[in-house]
Amino acid sequence: MINSSAVLDDAGVATAAAQAGAEVVRGMYGQRLTRIDKGAGDFATAADVEAEKAILGVLRAARPDDAVLCEEGGQQGAREAARQWLVDPLCGTLNYAVGNMAVAVNVALSDGAAAVADPFSGEVFFTDGESARVRYDGADAPLTPTSATRLVDVNLDPPFPGAPGFRAVDLLADPRFVEAFRPRVVSTTLALAWVAAGKRAAYVTDGGDLSGSVHFAAGIALCRAAGCVVTGIDGAPVGPAGRGLVAAADRETHHLLMSMIRG
Repeated sequence: MINSSAVLDDAGVATAAAQAGAEVVRGMYGQRLTRIDKGAGDFATAADVEAEKAILGVLRAARPDDAVLCEEGGQQGAREAARQWLVDPLCGTLNYAVGNMAVAVNVALSDGAAAVADPFSGEVFFTDGESARVRYDGADAPLTPTSATRLVDVNLDPPFPGAPGFRAVDLLADPRFVEAFRPRVVSTTLALAWVAAGKRAAYVTDGGDLSGSVHFAAGIALCRAAGCVVTGIDGAPVGPAGRGLVAAADRETHHLLMSMIRG
């Protein structure tokens, strides 16, 4: 892995790193894991920590001069480095800890390549920043967003910085939402990869600037490269001026969701 990753492009490095993390997550699934308290009801497990180590091993071998911001280990290297990777080794820790397989491994280069691995389906969704593809069983295929499923994932995890003006849970009670969509709550940013892949029509979450988030950066990059419509819940571009996230397969779906949010 280390020798081969040294000659990969950034998309290849992101993919190799995500696969390394996914292998650890898959291998430790079902074990009785001690919870590491992080405060405010959040926690990590040994699987989070070991998956992060595996990802860092790939990144350090392939891109030793790059900085890395990790969910568990924090900043690795200078914050002002020209290139920084964002790593969430196990998105959906609570799901994983109770035996739910809806989890993701996220690796993204800021404003560049990214990969999201599903440890249990074997799929790795990746982008070089321009096109988006999925790798499964050794073969690659382009990601093709579509709203045909009408399934919309709504993140109901706290905090809720948009309240009382916006609360994601209110969407589920909106008659227009019930008429047009079917809600899903998987509690992992794997749902963003599913929007890019056409498995979901959209994803909605409250929050602040998510562009530099270890949780969201890889999924946002995938959706953008796949041609999805991606904005904050206020309609502004995702970034310092935006709040939260609405990622939709097409403009019609995005417009309909935004009309409900603004309403």
